[in-house]
Parts: sequence; structure tokens; C-alpha cells
Amino acid sequence: MSVSEPRTGTSGHASAGRDGRDGRFEPVSRQTVSQQVRDRLVASIRDGDFAPGQALPSERALCDEFGVARTSVREAMQGLMSLQLVERRGNRTHVAEHLPDVSVDGFDLRKERVRELFEVRRVIEIPVAELAVCRATAHERAELTALAALFVDTMPLEEFRRLDRAFHWALARACGNRLLAEMYQKVLDALFQSSDFGSLLYATPNRKAVKEIVASAGRAHREIAAAVMAGDPVRAMEQVSAHLQDVEDRMVKRLA
Repeated sequence: MSVSEPRTGTSGHASAGRDGRDGRFEPVSRQTVSQQVRDRLVASIRDGDFAPGQALPSERALCDEFGVARTSVREAMQGLMSLQLVERRGNRTHVAEHLPDVSVDGFDLRKERVRELFEVRRVIEIPVAELAVCRATAHERAELTALAALFVDTMPLEEFRRLDRAFHWALARACGNRLLAEMYQKVLDALFQSSDFGSLLYATPNRKAVKEIVASAGRAHREIAAAVMAGDPVRAMEQVSAHLQDVEDRMVKRLA
């Protein structure tokens, strides 16, 4: 989003104060509106403007005070819930009684979780790719190539995630080490069941960036499969490493 949004509150008038507004917050007027709303609420909670257990203003009141649409306020609230700074009690949102240790200076617990998951993936999947090149059967190589061919740049996110998991699990099975494959399956479970991972992928402001991730990952899978089929372990390891780093960078740096 860019510049200040029209409000969807029902009051039909602007509150007064600096620049004619007397609300607690100044209106948001730059890009990433929901993220700015979230960050300002985080700062207010950390500064003690809202005490632990205290109810936050209603969505309508926040729309008026920030000068933004209700969708931006709702997305900001979802971000606060992901950070465990607020919780729902009935139909109201309250500041959490025990606040987690979260910095407001650009630190996002969800993205820290993504970094950890991808760090574990690199530790395991790069050597898995090397073993797969050396040990995969003709059937396993063909399966990997067939899966890679199914990726389409414009495929829906749900279909992409299903196929993405199938591809990486097929690569792990092809390594010829059942214990290592089982260990990697647990990593995939942690990744695909992660609420932090999901909240980033499905957030409305991230749709365009997620589509780019889908397209980039599809191309990377085809490169990995081609390296396995060609029997080139160095190339396979390089492609896996580049793929994981690319997805991590896109999620951490481009998703809100």
C-alpha cells in the first residue's frame, strides 16, 4: 500500500489533533500500512501506554486514530498475535499478561523462526542432495524429474506447498539412508506445520512476493532435478544451497 488509505470506519468524520486530530496515533501515510500500525502499537505496549491485561481500543477506534482502513488494523492485530503481544478475550483484544522479549527495531519472531528452519535445512539437505546423486535409483531420478516438471510459475500456493514437500521428500528418500531421510522428514514437518511460516505466506500484503517465491522455487527444483539426473553432485549441492538461500532471503527481506 502507498499513501494514506481511506478509512472504512462508520463514524464518517476525521478525529482532531495535530493536523486536526486529537487521537492517540498519527495517521499512517507511507507504504506497508498494516506493518506501520503494528509497529506503532508494539511501541505503545512497550512504552507502557497499554498495561498487561488492558484492552486495546476497538477496531473502529483504531481506524479513526490511525486514519486507515479496517483491513490494515486487522492485519496489524494478526501481527501482534503472532508476536504474542496480544490475545483475544471474548470479542476484545487485550495486551498479554506476560509479554515476550520482542524488540521493536525490525525484529520479527516469525522471521527468526524461518531463519532457524532454513539453517537446519541447509545442514541436512545439501549433503542429502550429494548422496541422492550418488545413490538414487533410475526410478527415483525419474520421479524427481517428473515432480519438478509439475511446477508452474502461476500455480496456487496450496498446490505449490503440496508439491514442494513431495519434491524435497523424494530427494531425501533418494539419498539411500533411511535414518537421514527420517530426520529430514521431521524438519519438513516442522516447516510445513509452522504457524510462523504460514502466517508470512498467507498474509494479504505478501501476495505478490509469495507469487515470486513460487515461480523462483519452481525453476530451482527443475535445476536440482536436472543435476541429480545428470549425476553431478557438486552442481546438485550448489543448486540446493542457492535455492534454500533464495527462499529464506525472500521470506525474511520481502515479506511483511
